Amino acid sequence: MQVNNLLRVCRLVSREGTPSCMAQNLHIRGALPTRTTVVRPFSTGLYHRHSGFNGSIQRRPKASSATASRPVSSDQLGFVPEATSNLGQSDTPIVSVDDRKVSVLWSPQNWSRFHHMWLRDHCRCPSCFHPVTKQRLVNTFQIPRDIKPTHWHASTEGLEIVWPSPSTTHHSSFYPWTWLKEHAYDPPQRLEHRVNENVLWGAKIARSPPTITYEEAMEGGDAGLYKWLSTIDRFGFCFVSGVPATTEATERLCKRIGFIRETQYGKFWEFTADLAKGDTAYTNMALGAHTDTTYFTDPCGVQLFHLLSHTGGSGGTTLLVDGFYVASLLKELHPDHYDMLSNVPIPAHASGDPTALYRPTPPCGYPTLQHDKITGELTQVRWNNDDRSVMSHLCPEVVPKWYDAIRAWHTLLVSPDSEYWVQLVPGTVLCRSVGLLKPMSYSCPV
Repeated sequence: MQVNNLLRVCRLVSREGTPSCMAQNLHIRGALPTRTTVVRPFSTGLYHRHSGFNGSIQRRPKASSATASRPVSSDQLGFVPEATSNLGQSDTPIVSVDDRKVSVLWSPQNWSRFHHMWLRDHCRCPSCFHPVTKQRLVNTFQIPRDIKPTHWHASTEGLEIVWPSPSTTHHSSFYPWTWLKEHAYDPPQRLEHRVNENVLWGAKIARSPPTITYEEAMEGGDAGLYKWLSTIDRFGFCFVSGVPATTEATERLCKRIGFIRETQYGKFWEFTADLAKGDTAYTNMALGAHTDTTYFTDPCGVQLFHLLSHTGGSGGTTLLVDGFYVASLLKELHPDHYDMLSNVPIPAHASGDPTALYRPTPPCGYPTLQHDKITGELTQVRWNNDDRSVMSHLCPEVVPKWYDAIRAWHTLLVSPDSEYWVQLVPGTVLCRSVGLLKPMSYSCPV
């Protein structure tokens, strides 16, 4: 589920009461069913982005892998295709081939080119791409550098190419048009199939926060799970209502997403204000808006929190802030500060326990705002001023500019327009994505 990452920062404030809170981190290697099936690891939880397509690609009757093998399903293709092609039955693209590339003319003003080596290397037939493990079987280094098709055929379904083969008379590959468009690189072409657009939100989210029921999340089949994870990916968090207020039910809910990732706090744990661990989350102190585990190279992906008990006191209010929303404001109002937070790495540490020190690799840490190196899209927000280490790596002229930048960032974080306050109650679980597309952070109310 690569689960991703809107930064979601949260803060808990409590005063006299000492509620008991259960937290769980999940980690899944794969991908959350997101708008593009990019999902990254959630931590202690999950990692986001999987394939949400259960159909199959149309293909002709089976043939041997030496002749005209076809992919069995979309999973083998390495992408999540549209349920229907945007090409009409009579709209077969025009294909031409030269000594180096295959050219596809989608329309008079829209075309793509693919190197022969690239196409042969990306064959998804069962003999080149394992249908179960989804791993590459073709030996890339045995493909001749000057390979070129001996035959090709364009149909309404896709492009079939026959390649020379040293061990057989030929090898046939089939590429659906949707697959070629999704992975085109000369020039880049991206299908418009973003079903779940990220939602940037502020204080008004309180009117209708994203919520599903425990029954939906736990029901047989994948529909409820897909709805739950898609909601987390889209908003960065989701409440699950109607959860039995027990550790057993909470753990079952966690494992519905993925396996549990262990941290220095354990895998599945309960905590309250007793300083059992050397962290301010185990105190009655109010915590500032932050994301968790910035001292990890790979922060936790998805965390679940369940307030099991809150009696004999007050407090325990939780604050959620959409860090991606705040980042969008910073970029618009203070572009120089946005660039500063996108480039200056921040070292972090966790050293509250006398026998352990945790810090990321490299030790200089990572910038607050991280972007996809290909698209430039903001993908992660890492911010925890309490866990920040010494900023001794800054150039002298950068020091005042960096402090100006984090001051502007903090001002937007604590703006009433950004803050969503909520009182957790037993039976309602907070699930939030952390560290990927929609990271946010939360501290247990104490």
